[in-house]
Amino acid sequence: MNRAFNRKKDKSWMHTPEALAKHFIAYNVKFLGHTEVDQPKGTEVVRDAVRKLKFQKHIKKSAGQKIPKVELQISIYGVKILDLKSKEVQYNCQLHRISFCADDKTDKRIFTFICKDSESNKHLCYVFDSEKCAEEITLTIGQAFDLAYKKFLESGGKDVETRKQIGGLQKRIQDLEAENSELKKHLQVLEEQLMIAQVPPGNSMSSKTPTDIFDMVPFSPLTPLVPLPASNGSAPPPPARPTEIRKDLFGAEPFDPFTCGAADFPPDIQSKLDEMQEGFKMGLTVEGTVFSLDPLEGRC
Repeated sequence: MNRAFNRKKDKSWMHTPEALAKHFIAYNVKFLGHTEVDQPKGTEVVRDAVRKLKFQKHIKKSAGQKIPKVELQISIYGVKILDLKSKEVQYNCQLHRISFCADDKTDKRIFTFICKDSESNKHLCYVFDSEKCAEEITLTIGQAFDLAYKKFLESGGKDVETRKQIGGLQKRIQDLEAENSELKKHLQVLEEQLMIAQVPPGNSMSSKTPTDIFDMVPFSPLTPLVPLPASNGSAPPPPARPTEIRKDLFGAEPFDPFTCGAADFPPDIQSKLDEMQEGFKMGLTVEGTVFSLDPLEGRC
């Protein structure tokens, strides 16, 4: 880290090492926001970022928006930015990713630090308004760096590497959880589509006509067999008669009133039929007894 402050050799740190190593130091400040910068360090770099965010601050004030208040928690592990009321962590800037820290000498309320984002690998400059204690916060971050560097030397560099590995594993776990959530949503959509495909329509009827145990179509008085009219509106043609005349059980052709006529009988039989018809006109003979059909003739 490049410190933009100069600490005198005879000046002691503001906090005890235990406070930063085992706990954290908290400050309530106003968060102006963060913006991307081209370089990981430099006074001119942070000065341009402060000028940009101050301009946005005036625009927000003119629009009636308030600058949010946050809580900074500084320790040897990094700088956390929390919502002042809910205590929810908004940003977690690990100490080994912070490359520059400075306070504005012209404005005692403003201090900044540059941190490399773990996801996008972009350098972001964070700007705060600290109510005239910017230098104290900058010194506290410098003390956290000093203690972290001593701990790094004592552990032979293993402590920092372990934190990096843990951070990488945590990031991998978050990615897997997000991927698992997306897969669950996709699976739920597929299950719903499968259920819709298997359920038949509510009022649909089977196209196959039901039959009884003898494979016969049952008669229903509700659905009489009425011939449907033709498509042109005319009466339907009569049913076609089979060309082959079937015979009954005794080998005789069945009587058909539609095809039966005078030409169907031999001449002798036809003459007897004619005589019988004449007899019916004059009277009815039964076993030699004549019954008159004329009412004027009286009784038999």
